[in-house]
Amino acid sequence: MAGRSRRKYDEPPLEYSEQLQRLKNRGLKIEDEKKALHLLENISYFRLSAYWYPLIAEPKSLKIFKDGASFNNAFQLYCFDRELRQLVSSELEKIEVAIRAKMIYILSHKYGPFWYNDKTLFKNQKSYDESIEKLRVERDRSDEVFIKQFSEIYSDPLPPSWMILEISSFGNLSSFYYNLMSCPEKRLIANHSGLGEQVFESWLHCFVYIRNLCAHHLRLWNRILRISPQIPLSPSGQWIKVTSIGDPAKKGKLVKINNRTYFLLSMLIYLLNTINPKHKFSSKFRSLLKKYEIIDVRAMGFPLEWQSEELWN
Repeated sequence: MAGRSRRKYDEPPLEYSEQLQRLKNRGLKIEDEKKALHLLENISYFRLSAYWYPLIAEPKSLKIFKDGASFNNAFQLYCFDRELRQLVSSELEKIEVAIRAKMIYILSHKYGPFWYNDKTLFKNQKSYDESIEKLRVERDRSDEVFIKQFSEIYSDPLPPSWMILEISSFGNLSSFYYNLMSCPEKRLIANHSGLGEQVFESWLHCFVYIRNLCAHHLRLWNRILRISPQIPLSPSGQWIKVTSIGDPAKKGKLVKINNRTYFLLSMLIYLLNTINPKHKFSSKFRSLLKKYEIIDVRAMGFPLEWQSEELWN
């Protein structure tokens, strides 16, 4: 930060027993030392530290734990977060597959199997070239039989969109959509989910970000999202009514919650209502909360009245 002097990192690595002693010295209750050492060895002190951070008293800089804070509390938060990521990842897969299918279908029927080769459909040439290069890389490293067979039979540089985009990353798919010129087909893809073009773009971007978080096993439950998806103003489907909550740190001033986990989970439910109307996401999430009673949903940006929202029922 500007105006603040920095120093070299000089803390040495600690033995597992030293790590445990440090936690005890700072006031963390250790219910089972053998289990705690096992978890420090197999999960790591640093990864677990994200879950005992909420248990540290103010000022956080002193690193002293609140009265009653325990290692088991932190591990329960860790387990909840892991199961939440697994649940979110499972539903994101369904959303990704559905968006991929709709995008390929609509654009192929309007512009042909190789629509992605038409540079005039895209806004930014540099971004377009990068997306095409990623397709080439994904083709070359793919071991899918249909990709190899296409290359053996046909002379086209790349397979038709329904083949090549099947092996493309979600991130590259999102980039293609974002870079498309505004057109009826782009709006039709977004409108299928009852969203406007720009809102849909921002949601896609956020889903890619969340998918990467989950893939790298990073904390999700109380994260402030780096990418804030847009709040839809006139969605055609059922949507949440409350999109702002009072912030205690700002004397109760209302702040938008589109950078909080609650908003992300509401986005998932909204799209699943179109993709898989019989989904059980809301009930699965409620079951997860019952399993881990330690969880305070306010840390995830949930408003007090969330359970009365029609979207969640």
